[in-house]
Amino acid sequence: MVISIDSPLDMHLHLRDMDMLDIVAPLSAETFAGGLVMPNLVPPVTTKEAVCDYRNRICRAQGDHCFTPYMTLFFRSDYRPEFLESVKDEILAIKLYPAGITTNSEGGVSGFDLEELSPVLGVMSDLGIPLCVHGETGGFVMDREAEFIPIYEMLAQNFPDLKIVMEHITTKEAVAALDRYDNLFATITLHHLYITLDDVAGGLLQPHLFCKPIAKRPEDRSALLNVALGAHPKVMFGSDSAPHPRDKKEAPGCAAGVFTAPIALQGLAQLFDRHGALENLQAFVSDNAQRIYGITPPAKKVVLEKTPYLVPEIYEGSVVPMFAGQSLAWRVVSAG
Repeated sequence: MVISIDSPLDMHLHLRDMDMLDIVAPLSAETFAGGLVMPNLVPPVTTKEAVCDYRNRICRAQGDHCFTPYMTLFFRSDYRPEFLESVKDEILAIKLYPAGITTNSEGGVSGFDLEELSPVLGVMSDLGIPLCVHGETGGFVMDREAEFIPIYEMLAQNFPDLKIVMEHITTKEAVAALDRYDNLFATITLHHLYITLDDVAGGLLQPHLFCKPIAKRPEDRSALLNVALGAHPKVMFGSDSAPHPRDKKEAPGCAAGVFTAPIALQGLAQLFDRHGALENLQAFVSDNAQRIYGITPPAKKVVLEKTPYLVPEIYEGSVVPMFAGQSLAWRVVSAG
């Protein structure tokens, strides 16, 4: 069996910088037509110059692959309207992180004071710049996303013309919120469609499956599968592929992040095939994102074949992928 996907998109992607960027950028660019690149570098991407410089570094690192890096800014409440106007054409979205909630988010938002956030959110709404949000509180780790839903609702109600993307949703509560507000959308990762917390810590600890937001309960995974496999028009694929060196994952203080970029399409094809939903993969991995963000990615056809594919144990001696050393049922046979 053979399938093809037109212009697959990864709408939540960590490419890091420097040596790590050189390793992982070609792995995304090989099989995807574009990706929404996260801005949580050190220091974070908060200026027009930083956006342009980072894009240039990505383009150099990706080599000759046909791939568009869609850039983002790190949300700050002190951005001036004239700055947002000047940077609008260089970015696709602005990413909001609660302070300290995930990797390199220390400069994020502390508290969600509507009066403080409104000036920037109002200008974003007027300019048509979407807001992407890492939606977790600082509460008990299993409840953080569900506790954040009222904040999403507050934002959606007060800024009805602002597109708000709930990033890497993991709970049935987030899925339910999708249909309550016209301006709420979501990305879903590969790993949250496959795993629950039991896969991470139910036996021996699996550090390469540890991520934030943490994997949740079986009923949460079922809710995610339902909207992803059904190609719900408000959800799209965002890998949240988050590479860390092996010595930072297999260590005390394990870094959060699952590296899925080079095996994402194979893993998705296997999953959608297993559930008899291959006809919906195109919408989940490309069409919905194009409509939601109003983008036209480069033309790129990726062909996959139902033939076993052995996932490498490690890439460039540094980064361990999800499914390392395991066999997937689908492989990429061409991309271009």
